Parts: sequence; structure tokens; C-alpha cells
Amino acid sequence: MPSSLVVLGSSNTDMIIQLERLPRPGETLLGGNFTTAAGGKGANQAVAAARAGGAVTFVARIGRDIFGDQALAGFQRDRLNTDYVFRDPTAPSGVALIFVARDGSNSIAVAGGANARLSPADVRKAKPAITRAAALVLQLETPLATVQAAAQLAARAGVPVILNPAPAQALPDTLLQAVHLLTPNETEAETLTGVKVTDDASAARAARQLLARGVRGVILTLGARGAWVTTPELSRRVPTFRVKPVDTTAAGDVFNGALAVAFSEGRPLLECVRFANAAAALSVTRLGAQPSAPTRPQIERLLGGTRG
Repeated sequence: MPSSLVVLGSSNTDMIIQLERLPRPGETLLGGNFTTAAGGKGANQAVAAARAGGAVTFVARIGRDIFGDQALAGFQRDRLNTDYVFRDPTAPSGVALIFVARDGSNSIAVAGGANARLSPADVRKAKPAITRAAALVLQLETPLATVQAAAQLAARAGVPVILNPAPAQALPDTLLQAVHLLTPNETEAETLTGVKVTDDASAARAARQLLARGVRGVILTLGARGAWVTTPELSRRVPTFRVKPVDTTAAGDVFNGALAVAFSEGRPLLECVRFANAAAALSVTRLGAQPSAPTRPQIERLLGGTRG
């Protein structure tokens, strides 16, 4: 029986242009290919978790427009429980404009739309799902008050909270103290701690600061170098898998979705991180956000047929 997860967060439609390189400020580049794909950090993580083997309930707000219709149809294809995907009567669905360079690097701008109207009242409506979940997964593309309300509701119910603190912003200790696992990248870790993460030693310093602020564990993602894992009992880097990147968009989201599935299954933390690394590595070999999320069999094959 798949573990029950709740993911609360954003849903966007991504509009992607592939270019030789990213444009400089004020520069117009011609000749890129254009595609659209389902995105948004919350939706990406929910879909990634479902494909990795989780039974996922998604809590979100989308518009009553064609983008919202397409997003909802996509969630249903990936077998998400959409009972708490609310249709906003006035705000449009979120959109993201993404440039992807030949080397896989990207630049992204987001218009949040209905995501900005996901509210603590919506969290209260989803309380039955949140308080029964094996874990709650959160990000920061919806209002901070909503994220805090969800984290505190889960913590009071004894439900572990996994917070991906992206996009980067300062966070109150009251939120961090409700978090079981915090999953920043280097930029987000620096925003939260002031420590510029450039190597294993600085990653360990930043993670220790975050533990001191109340989180129970830190998984600091390092791109091609893997992830630095810190808890009161351990501090070490888990290397990732070597692949040729095509598009790094949503690699962190795929990592978080897969991590949540492995964690909810009761695996040891380092095994959870290796499983998540495998999923993220597969995702960067494909274009797009949700389209890049691998399935459970694909992850297991990269892991060599083992459970991590």
C-alpha cells in the first residue's frame, strides 16, 4: 500500500524557450524552440512523489481558466487526490516563463496568480488529509502564513513536515521549529544562515546553524555534487549519479517528491537521499518540469535494482 503524503503548494503552467545561452539584461535572442509544460513547485513535487510510488493528496489553488483545466487533468492522470485543489473564481492560474540554455542552466520568472490566494482557511479545509498523512511537503511559492498554518497543524498532529525553502527567503524560527526535514539548495541555505556554501565544510556549517534554529534534519542539495545530510547524529555528503544534463528545471522538486516517498516508507535517511538523488539525476536528462519526473521502476533501475 503506498504511503499517504500531502503536498501543499503552487501550480503553474511553464512556458519554455530553449536557447544556446541565457540572454543578458536588455538582450533579445532569436531562434529558440518553444514548448509548454505543467509546473509549479508544489505540483512538481506532488507529481514526482506520485510517480515515485506515493499516494498523494495535493492542496492548491488554480484559476477557472484553460491553464487550470489542463493542470487538473494532469493531476488526475497522475492519480493525485484533488479533493483540495480549489478553483479560484477571480485569480488566473499561475504561469512561469523559463529560458533553458544548451548546457541545461535556466532562468525563471513566475506570475503566481491563484497561488497567492491559497489561504490558512484552505489549510483548515484540508485538515482531515494533513493530520492523517505520513508526511506533509511544503515550499514557498504560496503565502508564508499559509505555509506556517499547514506546518503547525501537521506538527501538532505528529505528522513530519518536509519544507523545501524555495524560492529563497528569510524564515521565522517558529516555522523552522515545526520542520522535520529542511531541504535548501546552496542559495537558500545562504539566505537562511549567511553562510556562503562552496564546499563540504561550508555546507556543514550552514546545516549546523539550521539545526540550532530548531529543524530536526537538514538535506542541503548541491547539484551535481549530491546532497549534504546533517542531523544531530550524522553529517556527510551523499554523492549523486553522473548524467548528461539537458534541463535542470524542477530537479530540486523531483528530489523533494522522491525524498518524501522514501521517508514516508520508513527508510533510513541516507537511503532516502540516495533514492531522491537518483530521481533528480533522471529528471535533468529530460526537458520540462513535471514531464521530467521519473517513475518508480525507472528510479529503481538507476539504483541498480536495489532499494537504495
